[in-house]
Amino acid sequence: MPTDEQLKEIVRQKYSEIALQDKETNQSSCCGSGCCSTEVYNIMSDDYTRLEGYNADADLGLGCGLPTQFAKIKAGDTVIDLGSGAGNDCFIARAETGESGKVIGIDFTPAMIEKARANAEKRGFNNVEFRQGDIEKMPVTSNVADVIVSNCVLNLVPNKDGVISEIFRVLKPGGHFSISDVVLMGELPEALQKDAEMYAGCVAGAIQKQDYLGLIEKNGFKNITVQKEKPIIIPDDILNNYLGTKELEDFKAGKTGIFSVTVYAEKPAACCTPGSGCC
Repeated sequence: MPTDEQLKEIVRQKYSEIALQDKETNQSSCCGSGCCSTEVYNIMSDDYTRLEGYNADADLGLGCGLPTQFAKIKAGDTVIDLGSGAGNDCFIARAETGESGKVIGIDFTPAMIEKARANAEKRGFNNVEFRQGDIEKMPVTSNVADVIVSNCVLNLVPNKDGVISEIFRVLKPGGHFSISDVVLMGELPEALQKDAEMYAGCVAGAIQKQDYLGLIEKNGFKNITVQKEKPIIIPDDILNNYLGTKELEDFKAGKTGIFSVTVYAEKPAACCTPGSGCC
């Protein structure tokens, strides 16, 4: 089984390649994993094109939801996007914060940071910046963000508990997040769980929905709400790369489900460290 650092390197290398792919290639695969499908529909992503601030150059088709649509961003807010890619969600968030707000994108893939910075410079966005870093150790001081968003990223991180703890640290008291992610109901077939390519494609890194929500609660968040949930249907021509005929039949006949969920939660307005008894 790969170590956490090995899994991170798999994701880093894969998303460096994805930064150079076109949107159509990414949309026809598992979060851009390259396991391309002949099916003509998007496996994961929702349609961003009608949201204010959308920019086609920054949309790599890698998302599994529309967290910025549900994030309750206000003018003047400081917003952080985790796993900001080419900047799509950051630019949509900027349309909500206006000139008086600030948007920070964090990504640990240098090629993505370079692409996002070029997109921001091209548009003259002076209140949007991109920082290279690990979202398990965000390059941001504590209590600075009004809102945190993320789109199909936490499932790629081995230490999800660490990321959620960092989200709590970085949010201001009374701040909140809206995050779209991939979760499971039931167990994935072993071949899907172990395959590194599928891990970089978002699915094998996902955890059970109840475990996911439990980590959020454990880290001190309140008013946890599933804002949107939809099933993710992986076409047979992708599953055939991982499962034999009998395994595929059993998988499709079972109760295992892969879902995109958008979850909202708030950091209490007056709170200290989770577990200290003062929350």
